[in-house]
Amino acid sequence: MSTTYQFPFERLEVWNDARKLVAEIYKASEQFPDAERFGLTSQIRRAAVSVASNIAEGEGRLGDKDKLRYLSISWASLMEVLNQLILANDLNMLPDEQLASFRERIAKLSNKINALYNYRKKQL
Repeated sequence: MSTTYQFPFERLEVWNDARKLVAEIYKASEQFPDAERFGLTSQIRRAAVSVASNIAEGEGRLGDKDKLRYLSISWASLMEVLNQLILANDLNMLPDEQLASFRERIAKLSNKINALYNYRKKQL
């Protein structure tokens, strides 16, 4: 029986939550107008991917200061995602209920990123 090796970032709940957010952002942005394919759709997708990617990249760094830096970038990308969701709502591309649901998920993910950041900071 063969088991697949899991890298450290794959075991993080925060990374798995960020991964799920990417899938939800992709699904929600499918409803954006075709004219936004290279604008807001592309930007929000890249920002969402950046959240998960920076958590993973930070976990691959050896020093705790590097880990902190990548968590900080991940948190900033998450704020970028929220901003773009708000803009999509302002432009009537995202319903109020969907924005509210995303805000709740982003708040929880933000708290988890902050908790991991604070944990890593204590290790310095």
